[in-house]
Amino acid sequence: MEGKSKIRIFLDDHPQPIAEVMSPINFELDTRKLVDGPHTLKIVGKDPTGKEGIRVIPFVVRNGPAIDVEGITEDAVVDGVIPIMINAYGKGNRSFLIEGSETPQSIPSWVWVLIIAFTGWALYYLFRYFAMP
Repeated sequence: MEGKSKIRIFLDDHPQPIAEVMSPINFELDTRKLVDGPHTLKIVGKDPTGKEGIRVIPFVVRNGPAIDVEGITEDAVVDGVIPIMINAYGKGNRSFLIEGSETPQSIPSWVWVLIIAFTGWALYYLFRYFAMP
C-alpha cells in the first residue's frame, strides 16, 4: 500500500472516526440513522509523507416528515390571536395519497387584487358598450 493516502472520516464532533480507509474510496453515508438537522462531515487525509489535509462539509438532514406552517413566519413580530395552520406529511412509500398530500393555503392577496381589477375593467367596457346609442 505504498504511495496511498490514509483517510479518516468523522461525523459531527465525534472523536472516533466512522471510517478509516486507504484512498481512493467510494463511501455511502446512510442519513436514515441521523436525526434531522445540521451535521458536519469532516474528512482528514494523510499522505505517505505524513502531511495532513482537512475538509469539513456541512450538510442538513431532512428524513422526517415535511412540516408546513401557514400564518406565522420565522422571526415574525406578532400580537393578539394568530390563526396558524400546520401540516406534516412524510415521503411515504412512493404511492400517491390525495388526502393530506398537500398543504391547503389561503388565496394570496395579489390574486384578489387581480380579480378585482379584471372585474372592474370588464364592467367598464360592458357599461360603455351598452351606453352607446
